[in-house]
Amino acid sequence: MLPSFSDMLAQLVAEPSVSSTSPDIDRSNLRVIEHLANWLNDLGFRTEVMPLPNRPDKANLIATLGGDINDGMGGLVLAGHTDTVPFDEALWHSDPFTVKDHQDRYYGLGSCDMKGFFPVALEAAATFAKQQLSAPLTIVATSDEESSMAGSRYLLECGKPKADYAIIGEPTAMQPIFAHKGISMMTIQLEGASGHSSDPSLGANALDAMHRVMGELIAMREELATANQNNAFAVNVPTMNLGCMRAGDNPNRICGHAALQIDLRLLPGMDSEAIHEALEQRIAAVVANTGVSLELQKAYPPIPPFQSDPNGELLSALSGLSGNQPGTVAFGTEAHFMQTLGMETVVWGPGSIDQAHQPNEYLDKAQLAPATDTLRRVIQKFCLV
Repeated sequence: MLPSFSDMLAQLVAEPSVSSTSPDIDRSNLRVIEHLANWLNDLGFRTEVMPLPNRPDKANLIATLGGDINDGMGGLVLAGHTDTVPFDEALWHSDPFTVKDHQDRYYGLGSCDMKGFFPVALEAAATFAKQQLSAPLTIVATSDEESSMAGSRYLLECGKPKADYAIIGEPTAMQPIFAHKGISMMTIQLEGASGHSSDPSLGANALDAMHRVMGELIAMREELATANQNNAFAVNVPTMNLGCMRAGDNPNRICGHAALQIDLRLLPGMDSEAIHEALEQRIAAVVANTGVSLELQKAYPPIPPFQSDPNGELLSALSGLSGNQPGTVAFGTEAHFMQTLGMETVVWGPGSIDQAHQPNEYLDKAQLAPATDTLRRVIQKFCLV
């Protein structure tokens, strides 16, 4: 009823679906959605393709087997994203869009993060295609997780899917994850006035003002780390990375423009809105009398921190079935959105995040059979009760 695992993975990887805040490299995910919808239709799932508002080239997919996912019958959601990060083809040892089967690994863009989860989920689901489920099984595929989370935000806006439990199939080496940090990425732009460098009074130096901003950000970072710790995380404090800066154009001109990009990762329980407001107020204060104007641009709405019940039923089941103790990660996922829809949500899937977002990304074949078996057992537990 399904193509082989390798054939499904090859077809998904072959469809470019880069999502990016840069429009020139952003791509549609519709072909990936179409492949998944066709395979799920063949298994007897009811499929709904959901184009994103104002983006007909982007879509989510909700596919349900068994009862109506909206009738309050509970059930289980297996969810993943269909997009990939951008890539530098020159650094790859093979074609990023052609799966390479080598040394017990599947190489290819998105093979690990996270197109490889879908063939695992489909093979597990196929076991139950002819059975009468007592609670529905739903497979969800989203768009733009790697950029704006637009797909998950649209699901939340629509109020679906509805279920009792959800697994986000990100690569965690099959460790069940019950918490992760929130993520905010923003650009701080300062506009000054250029002039001849021999007389500073002829302009307003944006780079000098940015030096003050950076000092304030570092001070705030230290304060946040002192006031907030969570030992469930390997990096047990919130972090703020000053990642990239561009400024000026020549040493003999007063710097008229400076832009700094930062990455802020907050712990569960921290008030994201209050911290963002404080950050903006503090940097505005330090440039107030410099003759430089300030603009703060968020790359996308912040991804909130996520934390589920460390004693939750799904978390305990995945831990017992996979043989891995629950844990936390620093990277962000769509878990917050599924949790907000009312589901106990756990992040769990084959592959390692260490292979994601880099050249020669690969999925370790040794994890595939155990992952498929674990999902079969989870479906048995929560959909055939």
